Amino acid sequence: MVVPSIISDNRRNLVLTLSVEVVERDLKNFCIFYWKIMSKRIGSIPGLHTAASILEDCPGYKLDMFCIPKHYEEDLDHVLIPSGLINDRIERLARDICQDLGPQPIVALCVLKGGYKFFADLLDKIKQLNRNTDESIPISIDFIRLRSYADDQSTGKVEVLGADNLAGLKGKNVLVVEDIVDTGRTMEKLLNVLQEYQPRNIKVASLLVKRTTRSIGYKPDYTGFEIPDRFVVGYALDYNEYFRDLSHICVINEKGRKKYAKKD
Repeated sequence: MVVPSIISDNRRNLVLTLSVEVVERDLKNFCIFYWKIMSKRIGSIPGLHTAASILEDCPGYKLDMFCIPKHYEEDLDHVLIPSGLINDRIERLARDICQDLGPQPIVALCVLKGGYKFFADLLDKIKQLNRNTDESIPISIDFIRLRSYADDQSTGKVEVLGADNLAGLKGKNVLVVEDIVDTGRTMEKLLNVLQEYQPRNIKVASLLVKRTTRSIGYKPDYTGFEIPDRFVVGYALDYNEYFRDLSHICVINEKGRKKYAKKD
């Protein structure tokens, strides 16, 4: 009489085990299906926008494939993002911003100096959309300057210049336009300063975001490109005030770093 009881218990355990395995398999398949669907739809959700990612092992493009100013030819390793690709990506960012923020008036705040080129091109794209869509966004502009870099390393200290002229931001929708987010500390400092002026809300658009172990985890609302942890120049990004006149985003080489390093 004992043997049938043991067999019955084993059968129940086997059925229970199989049931758990089926549930786990179905749950896993559902999760995979769900994330596939969400990855396709996430770009249409306001406030959630994926960046165009440049892979870690991306070799970039040879310099002789593009027009590089003669005085910089020996100072660069390669072109990381050509100007044409930058232009196309900014067009999409402008559309995302208009869809999320329109038709509410915004104050577009340019972070000088490196952000001026991205700022100008982004506003041009938004103005084009304003002329050719049923809804338009009234835009006013303002400027601020931050200082945090010396040579190719962040100093860890952030100096905010021009913040005393931002009292007009109170109750406004603010779009901060920045060239690059590195560790995120600079942007965090700026946002803390801007919050003191009691804006209605703040959104941040950055052309570049670096993948770096030094990051504090900050992510902008709108990102053009996510790039490897390399020191890039061009498209108004500088190395000690040089390379702002370079149209493409390029990686500087060791010779360029030494040549344009700050002199004691």
